[in-house]
Amino acid sequence: MAKAELFQKDIPEEERIFYYTSEEDDPIKTEEQEEKIEVGLPEGYEFIPKNVFLKIYSAILFRIFKLFGQYYERGFWQAKFYGREKLKKAKGKGYVIYANHTNPFHDVFGPAIAADRRIFTIISPVNLKVPGIGKFLPYIGGLPLGKTKEEKAAFNEAVDKRLAQKKVLVIYPEAHVWPYATKARKFPAGDKSFKYATRNNLPIFTMTTTYHKRKDKKRGDLPRMDVYIDGPFYPDPKKSENENRADLAKKAYDSMVKYSKKNSYEYFRYRPKSAKK
Repeated sequence: MAKAELFQKDIPEEERIFYYTSEEDDPIKTEEQEEKIEVGLPEGYEFIPKNVFLKIYSAILFRIFKLFGQYYERGFWQAKFYGREKLKKAKGKGYVIYANHTNPFHDVFGPAIAADRRIFTIISPVNLKVPGIGKFLPYIGGLPLGKTKEEKAAFNEAVDKRLAQKKVLVIYPEAHVWPYATKARKFPAGDKSFKYATRNNLPIFTMTTTYHKRKDKKRGDLPRMDVYIDGPFYPDPKKSENENRADLAKKAYDSMVKYSKKNSYEYFRYRPKSAKK
């Protein structure tokens, strides 16, 4: 499945099905993934720019990005956002949003529109290689995972600093994009990604995107979106870090399962290979 196909409004229904072996299969792969190329970070990569001009450039670029995102989300996808008022409960502190991973385009803009402040999203280093937008991702909030010990330390320091600045960290715990998926998937890394909220004693929210038929046919059979915010869910100071990670992971998954049930249109279908005849 190619990314360009996601916008086509005339894909035959029989081609809108993906047979998977496990929920960790990846329907969309880059050339690097296809060729199993290990992509690292550029030498001397700065997770938080020190240059004042780069900081200004980043702030301006994010505003443009968010403005465009407003038109894109509400115009192209006819997206409606529910539960944004819940984010006010995290006023005066940073927080983490965990979202289902169902659209490589909406997943870039959606959290920026849903959140009430600037977001920083954990991404794979391979995303920096995406033609056109890849080189801009760090300036609109992309935080690529480090590979080396030094890069991982710098990455963790950057995450904690952004949260201390009362910003928003966005994570896609399902890891792989399953376009238009209507089912919440298990998190491949388990509760590991929940360490950021736990060690910083901050709340988490979930953002679940669901799909529905459009009333008009201007974009063919492409669905429209409803996006649900849920939370906050807090770490329990009486529990250990490991207990809190497991507890928050369960609450996030259960929340995504709950709101995924609101899906009313299965544009792309996902079936286990065992069901293929």
